[in-house]
Amino acid sequence: MKKLSFLLVMAVALMVLAACSSSGESKGSEATASTEAESEKIELTYWYAWGDKIGENNENLVKQFNESQDEIHVTAEFQGTYDELHAKTQAAFAAGNAPEVTQNEIASIGIFAKSGMTQDLTALAENDSDINMEDFNQGLMGNSYVDGKLYGLPYLRSTPILYMNTTMAEEVGLDPAGPKTWEEFQEYAKAFTDEEKGRVGVSMPIDIWFFEAFIAQAGGSTMNEDSTEVTFNSEAGVEAYDLWRKMAKEGTMKLSSGTEAGEKTRQDFVNGHSGMHFASTADLSYLLQLSEEQGFELNTYFWPSGKEAKVPTGGANLVMTNGLEEEKQKAAWEFIKFMTATEQTAYASEFTGYLPSRKSAAESEKIQALYEEKPQFKVAVDQLENGVARPMAENYPEIVQILIDELTRGVLDESIPTQEVLDNAAEKANALLE
Repeated sequence: MKKLSFLLVMAVALMVLAACSSSGESKGSEATASTEAESEKIELTYWYAWGDKIGENNENLVKQFNESQDEIHVTAEFQGTYDELHAKTQAAFAAGNAPEVTQNEIASIGIFAKSGMTQDLTALAENDSDINMEDFNQGLMGNSYVDGKLYGLPYLRSTPILYMNTTMAEEVGLDPAGPKTWEEFQEYAKAFTDEEKGRVGVSMPIDIWFFEAFIAQAGGSTMNEDSTEVTFNSEAGVEAYDLWRKMAKEGTMKLSSGTEAGEKTRQDFVNGHSGMHFASTADLSYLLQLSEEQGFELNTYFWPSGKEAKVPTGGANLVMTNGLEEEKQKAAWEFIKFMTATEQTAYASEFTGYLPSRKSAAESEKIQALYEEKPQFKVAVDQLENGVARPMAENYPEIVQILIDELTRGVLDESIPTQEVLDNAAEKANALLE
């Protein structure tokens, strides 16, 4: 009921959605022939998140699809962050004006599926001999199914990795091979930190994905297996958060909060104000470009291990909105297949740094040549063997915000015991689940 109410409330966003609508009209006699030709095609709208290299990749692949055949035309539209994309999609669906294909950040797959907003793709996949589901990397499929049914195909997928300024590391006498454990990570952070230069060891946003990673490394998780109770206030959660607070107090870790936290910490790293940086593998191409412009060498590493070496997977799956007419449903399926096919998967991986979600793409000459030339791209793929799925509880977005708020409060107020911070968040989160 909460979800349905939310959808009705979100309908007020129609005025905003109208501003980003793609339904323009052709003007002038010169466009008449082109307009008539386009009208014969099946028109689809595709919404995606993130700009820069990621946005370019989406636009490029859509252009390739449109040029590859003459029956379907797709219009790609940028919608901001994942949260912004999801909110706009929910509002558009409530208003009957949703895009035919969109992205779901993987933790939101369950929410959209159970709310009836996305199409069950099981029959489409099973009845299509052109798609080999076994070719998708199984480490990325955990967030593709809801109640045993297929709701999305892996598209731009990732794991969080450690980035390090190896030029700076050599200057301060550190081994460019990088830290492998939490203990070594703390040692590296101390060596990088220089108060006179305004430099810290590592810059990182207070982000749920990264907290999930640290908890997994400590041997825990944010929720139990059936998503009925949060577990981030366990011993593993305390160990993970204590590490953050300890390093922040020492001045070796800079934790940023707010909507611009990710960009702030990235700029810290790029501008030499931190020696290390946690971010998605999706940032790799862009960070390589920025590091070259700034004149330093950058390398990538596995997430430093605690008791275990697990990391959450991330990124987005492609989904189809529910209730499409048969003609548009078939067209949307053809588009999703194209975007997740071997050649396009390899292209996206090389262009952005996202993982090649298909085995055939990872084994292709293009990707193997890329790994030979730029081994930084291979790190996330190798780390995928430690990858775990993210929680998909219906209330997880609200739970995430509760936890982030409490984690931020604990960083700002050192007097609050770690267990109390996490217990406060758990009490509020479990109330939502009940």
